[in-house]
Amino acid sequence: MELDVRATRENGVCVLELHGEVDVYTSPALKERLVAAIEDGCNDIVVALDGVGFIDSSGLGVLVGGLRRAKERGGAIRLVCTRDNILKIFRITGLDKVFPTFATLEEAKEF
Repeated sequence: MELDVRATRENGVCVLELHGEVDVYTSPALKERLVAAIEDGCNDIVVALDGVGFIDSSGLGVLVGGLRRAKERGGAIRLVCTRDNILKIFRITGLDKVFPTFATLEEAKEF
């Protein structure tokens, strides 16, 4: 399965909407887009995961690395996710305490 990453920027917030699977094969593409957004001056990032059916440790690592980069520049990464299987992975790993997670894109943008 492939990963489709759609990036938009609105009022200083960059939104990365992901569709597909985030795994060892597709996580480099996510890293590339995330790093590009941060390097382009977007430190306030929302990653929408509702289109993701699966995420593994390499995908989680990319998100953590992106968060570290964003924080170094005074920014943050927030997630949008309502899929139980994805939320469970964040709970099991403790990353639900690291990434603020919202049910809608609008909520995440306003936070």
